[in-house]
Amino acid sequence: MRRTMKTDTATHFSDVYLLHQDEDLLVLDKPAGLLCVPGRGPDKSDCLSLRAEQRWPGALVVHRLDQATSGLVLMARNPLAQRALSTAFAERRVHKRYQAMVQGAPQTELGVQDGAGWATIDLPIAADWERRPLRVIDTEHGKPSQTQWRILSTDANTTRLELAPLTGRTHQLRVHLAALGHPILGDALYGAPATAPRLLLHAMRLALNHPRTGERLQFVSPPDF
Repeated sequence: MRRTMKTDTATHFSDVYLLHQDEDLLVLDKPAGLLCVPGRGPDKSDCLSLRAEQRWPGALVVHRLDQATSGLVLMARNPLAQRALSTAFAERRVHKRYQAMVQGAPQTELGVQDGAGWATIDLPIAADWERRPLRVIDTEHGKPSQTQWRILSTDANTTRLELAPLTGRTHQLRVHLAALGHPILGDALYGAPATAPRLLLHAMRLALNHPRTGERLQFVSPPDF
């Protein structure tokens, strides 16, 4: 497996780090506060996809992170690679890991799955149509949503978690942790806006097969919190 990690020598452009590029694939490290794709209105036109397209004409979106979330994002360099990567995401063949700082100390009352200390949140998520873009736990109408989590470290008031989403619902990690009573620090949407200057959620690792060669790749970006 080839492993790439963000270092001080990683290419930097427009507040974005480039970890990897080839004729099919880009791996970018998005800062918190930057949209992945344009939003509505001229004040939301700046985004990761636009900055990438200006540097690599024809670059295509494959998946997204929330504006407030930092970390690793894949983009494709051509339509064939985009289709292959999109299929890999849909079939859960791209493995993602996040780190987050949350309020309090979550307990594993949901059940440890294995000897590595992973527990699972299994709560369906639906759109909150009256308060869009928020999402809610909805056992009747929500889509199945699962997140694995384990404790990395803890102190008196906060806990650092590693998170592995098994599904890809909008705001899934934020909604699931808030539902446990342990919202992510700095989360202005789900309950802890005053606890940090930004959302302390970072997409730290991606592992996937290269869309053309099949080579197993892993990319790592340590969080800055």
